[in-house]
Amino acid sequence: MAADTEHSTRPSRPPVPPLLEALDHTHRLILQSLAELQQLVDRIERQGVDARARDEARALCTFFNTHAHQHHEDEEKLVFPGLLDLGDVELSAHVRRLQQDHGWLDIDWNTIEPMLDALAEGIAGADADSLRSAVLVYVELYRDHIALEEGVVYPRARQLKAG
Repeated sequence: MAADTEHSTRPSRPPVPPLLEALDHTHRLILQSLAELQQLVDRIERQGVDARARDEARALCTFFNTHAHQHHEDEEKLVFPGLLDLGDVELSAHVRRLQQDHGWLDIDWNTIEPMLDALAEGIAGADADSLRSAVLVYVELYRDHIALEEGVVYPRARQLKAG
C-alpha cells in the first residue's frame, strides 16, 4: 500500500506531444531561424562582421545542422511512408515534391553553411551578395515547403493517425 501512496503524491508529467505537434513546433523554430538568418545577412551588410554576428552564424549552423536536419529525417521515416501507402495520386505527388524539396534544401544549405562557418570563425572573404542570394533561395523554398506540409500533407497525416 505504501507504494500506491508514493505514486499518487508524485507530480503528474505533461504528456509527450504527438509526432505532428512536435514537427509543427519545429516548423515554428525553422521559420524563426530563417528570419534570423535574413536579419544576420542584413546586419552584416550594414555593420560588417562582429562578435554578435559570429555567434549568430554559429548558432544558426548548429540549428540547421541538427534540429532542421533531424526534422527532415523524421518526416521521411515517420510521416511520408504512411501517406504514400494510401495510394492517393495527388497526395503522393505532394509528398514526392516534399521529398525532392528536402534534397534541394540540403543542397542550398551546403552552399550557405561554409559561408556562415567562415563568418563564425571570423574568416574574411564571404561575399555578402552571394550569401544574400543563397539565403533568399533557401528561405523561399523552405517557406513554400512548410506551407505545403502544414496546408495539405500534415492535415492528411492527422486524419490517418486519427482513423
